[in-house]
Amino acid sequence: MKRFIFSLLIIFSLWFAIDRAGELAMWWLNQRSQDTTSPKIKNIVEGLTEDVILMGTSRCNSHYVSSIISDTLKMSVYNAGIDGSDNIFAQYMALCYVLQKHTPKVICLEVQNSFLEEEDDLYHTTGYFAPYFGQCAKADSVYHMAGTYWLYKLSHLYRYNTKVLANITGQVKSHWNSEGHGYNPNPKPEVMPELTTLSSEEMSVNRDKRLYMERFVKACKENNVFLCFTISPAYSIVDSSYYSNLKAFAVLHHIPLLDYHSIGLYTDKPDYFKDSFHFWDKGARLYSSKFACDLNQLIRASHKKRQG
Repeated sequence: MKRFIFSLLIIFSLWFAIDRAGELAMWWLNQRSQDTTSPKIKNIVEGLTEDVILMGTSRCNSHYVSSIISDTLKMSVYNAGIDGSDNIFAQYMALCYVLQKHTPKVICLEVQNSFLEEEDDLYHTTGYFAPYFGQCAKADSVYHMAGTYWLYKLSHLYRYNTKVLANITGQVKSHWNSEGHGYNPNPKPEVMPELTTLSSEEMSVNRDKRLYMERFVKACKENNVFLCFTISPAYSIVDSSYYSNLKAFAVLHHIPLLDYHSIGLYTDKPDYFKDSFHFWDKGARLYSSKFACDLNQLIRASHKKRQG
């Protein structure tokens, strides 16, 4: 029995040493990676200082030119869009890290149907923030929902499971635009995309997603942050009910929503798009000018309402 206990202690000690040594190696890689997400997540966690924070997925990352929007609003702007983070849980975590150290004046969240609707894997991108586990209790609440909290608590190395390949390749090839205040432009495509039609299907709202959408809104309101939802253009046609769940949520919580996709903005300009869902740099710059003017009007109207 003593030998058995001794063997268990040896195995545990070896596992602990390997786990912590592996964590140190992966942390080193993570902090030096120049892939599309690690540098931005690092900036978000360490603390942003800008007046306006743009949040969302790859469509946010490559659609909003920070410098153009900043010039129009006369405020500092950071594009905190994270590629692949296509659920509200990752956005809520990013918001928690932002508000932990700074209170911006404006937050614009680029929304999409996956922020509310049912899907098979609800928490597939929450691991993006796992290397920073333990630094923000509100963000870590998502891991309780996802069922990974105690795994991350037990194994420090497991926290890098989601990003291990990107962290390695990010050492030799840079995808990060360090001068863009978070904006990462897409390159010009070799072939223009074809216009597509997206069908409107009845999708049920997921309870957990709705809860965290509500927490996102509540956190902004508690910190007196002006919150705006946006849906940027895409090279596809949708009907007026395509975003019905998002629009109903926005109306219920009194959040302004700028929907450029449903009205078909730029569907006559295929040369603006990299693919059916994303601009390349030309389209992003032209769209950012229009968006900045519209956002400026919303901010001014909100200011007048508060003053009155």
